[in-house]
This record gives sequence, C-alpha cells and structure tokens, in this order.
Amino acid sequence: MSEKSQSLERIVTILDCFSLEEPMLGVREVARKTGLSHSTTGRLMANMKALGILNQDAETLGYTIGSKVLAWAGIYGASLDVRSVSLPIMVRLQEKTRETISLYVLEGKERVCIERLESPETVRIVSHIGLRIPLYAGSAGKVFLAFLPEDRRDEILTTTEMVPLSPCTITDIDKLKAELNKIREQGYAISRGEWILEAAGVAAPIFGHTRHIIAALTISGPAQRFTYEKINEIIPLVTSGAEEISQELGYFPQSYSQ
Repeated sequence: MSEKSQSLERIVTILDCFSLEEPMLGVREVARKTGLSHSTTGRLMANMKALGILNQDAETLGYTIGSKVLAWAGIYGASLDVRSVSLPIMVRLQEKTRETISLYVLEGKERVCIERLESPETVRIVSHIGLRIPLYAGSAGKVFLAFLPEDRRDEILTTTEMVPLSPCTITDIDKLKAELNKIREQGYAISRGEWILEAAGVAAPIFGHTRHIIAALTISGPAQRFTYEKINEIIPLVTSGAEEISQELGYFPQSYSQ
C-alpha cells in the first residue's frame, strides 16, 4: 500500500471513531480506538482540522466532525432526497412519452446524472448514471447556468474552457449568455445535438426549499424523433414534472428569487 493510500485509510479509520454517542473525542481516545500511536494520531487529526474535516474545541481540545464533512453529507442527502421524490414522476413521464428521462445534479462546473430511465424504443440515446457533462453543452447544463446566481454563473463561464463537443456546441460566451437569459424567462431549455450530435432534449429546473436550483429534469431522445411538434408537446410535460418535484421538496414558484 502506498503512503497516500495508507494515510487515506487512517483518516477514514479516525472518522469512523466518531458517533452519535461519542461526537467529541480527544487524540488519546482516538489513538486507543484505532491502535495508532499517539503522535501519528495527533499529527493526522491536526491535518484534518486544517482541512476542515475536523473541528477542535478551544477549551477542551476535543475534536468533532468538521464543517466540510457535514457539507459532503448534506450534498449526499440532498441527492438522495431529490432522487426519491423525482423517481415516481420520472416513471410517469417515461410511460407517457416513451423517451429517456434523466435527473442531473450540479457538481462544480459539471452536471452529473444521478437517475436515468431509458426509453423502451429500439432507437434511443444510451447513457449511464454517473455521467459528467460540462454545463455549457446540452439542455440540463444550460438550465443550471440560467438559474444559478449570476456571479456563480459568470465564474463558471469565465473559468471553463468551452471545447466543442459537437459542431452544434455553443462556445461563444455572449451567444450562450443570450440563450441563458431566454431560458430563464421561459423556464426551460432545448438542446439539439449540442453534446451528442444525434440527440435532442428538453430540460427544466428543480428548486429546493432554499429557492435555489438543485437539479434538472430532462426528456431526451434521437434528434430525428424530436421534431418541433414533439418538442412542443414535451415542454409542458417536463416543466410541470419539474414543478411538481420542486413543490414536493418545499419550493413555491411565486417565491423564487435569485
């Protein structure tokens, strides 16, 4: 085992020492629980504190789980919540449209698929859960950019290298911003061949109780099947589905603010 792997294993072992019954532990207690030496345990826990993985009480010098771990737990929990709420609605949309229904969440400058119901049609666009796609390409990515706070959106756009994923990828920032403004006004995004040339999709934002976008719902399929007439039929389905999920998560449309 490499030195890095060993250190990572020891960090996980230290975190496993904390529990609801013992939320605060000292170096000596953790050393006893893990079997590590007192000096090694102290050094690792000090490094974990510097990284925000552990907090240390100034008076008792005891350690507790840090804000960074709690943030990770919150992201994981939010993903589970939106997935469990969304799944029945996604099933209903798939039964009605016979197209692929996907659920994406935001991670950094990418969108990540956390749930996907494949179309039962023989000709379909095949993808997988866990797929990561840049935000500037495709309907779901554009939905995230359109409804993120403006400063966060601009930060992403100015620090992302917009590499064309297909001949239809929008790589001009001004052109993309104009489209994002339109998406924000109409409440949905359309994509035709922006990251897979043969694919088309329609996406709508899902908001949480904090009034911020937390996920994107999409209906997608082969571009040849997604005629303008079909897209117009899909738009109210995906927007109403996303609104229903948002409301179940505690969001009310009339109270949205950036």
